[in-house]
Amino acid sequence: MNEEDPIDPAASAAGDHWCVMRQDDNGHVAMIVDGLDREAAQAIAADFEARGHKQTYWIRRQ
Repeated sequence: MNEEDPIDPAASAAGDHWCVMRQDDNGHVAMIVDGLDREAAQAIAADFEARGHKQTYWIRRQ
């Protein structure tokens, strides 16, 4: 899983929002869910990655 922002203790601060991004096998990039805390975003991205599709998923701070 790629992350735009390095792990940062301040990243889990209240009010910090993250989204899950996807790039498909044709190179199209889309945000698939937003407004999450870092832990929830990582869990969703990991779940999608584990499905074994050609898409790539990562999280990004909003």
